[in-house]
Amino acid sequence: MGCYKILLVTIVSFLFLVQNTKGWGDDGHVIVCKIAQARLSDAAAKAVKKLLPESANNDLSSKCSWADHVRFIYPWSSALHFANTPDVCSYKTTRDCKDQKTGIKERCIVAAVTNYTNQLLDFGSNTKSKYNLTQALYFLSHFLGDIHQPLHCGFLSDKGGNSITVHWFTRKQNLHHIWDASILDTEVQRFHDSDMDEFIDALQQNITKVWSKEVEEWESCISNDIACPSIYASESIEDACEWAYKDAPEGSTLKDDYFLSRFPIVNLRLAQGGVRLAAILNRIFDNDTIVNVDVI
Repeated sequence: MGCYKILLVTIVSFLFLVQNTKGWGDDGHVIVCKIAQARLSDAAAKAVKKLLPESANNDLSSKCSWADHVRFIYPWSSALHFANTPDVCSYKTTRDCKDQKTGIKERCIVAAVTNYTNQLLDFGSNTKSKYNLTQALYFLSHFLGDIHQPLHCGFLSDKGGNSITVHWFTRKQNLHHIWDASILDTEVQRFHDSDMDEFIDALQQNITKVWSKEVEEWESCISNDIACPSIYASESIEDACEWAYKDAPEGSTLKDDYFLSRFPIVNLRLAQGGVRLAAILNRIFDNDTIVNVDVI
């Protein structure tokens, strides 16, 4: 019996660790990818369908948490989910884009977005790509979600809020998890009767009606780049300082004052992530050529 207790404690501890190192919860990634897939051009939709395995039933959102689930299979990918700063409210590539454990440069979420965008440009070429383009699509779709979660570009000293313990109403959590999932879960439960489809529909309506004037700016990149992850990361650390960290010190209890002022920021970042993912994929797949690709 003692061995079973030890095993159970180990498993529970492992699951707790996994939960607190993810980006947006699975729901957040589903939201980003559903928004994006609904905005794809015909050419991009055709390419995405070709890259997705049959098991996905042409649903990109079903694979948008894949990158979280393979972190222990591909340990090198863990550093790609973040771009933490040395406790300053601005992002700087030469300073912040590196694996904080090994010091290897250009190993952060900003570099990852650029890398997998460039890999996907092989789609439609006359020669077979050396990259696994299905995995590139999964990684890019996931990282576009993560980079819009403010605490994925938070402070290095607290691991993007992972080491800040607070109470979400009555439940003990860390600040990172609150921004990953708790704010969103509370909003969907309180305002949408726990109906995620209803929430996604409402968010899509806000994109077309409330934020319609801002959408073109969200989609665009300076110098006609396909993706501009440095901008997304800069926005996130600014939001982390202004909204996530503010009024949320270690040991505090976060209630309605925090929730009601923060859920609109979560909504905005989810919407921006979905709109920008679609824009990037549309720019990548700007042709109708279909080639053989590796799928998993």
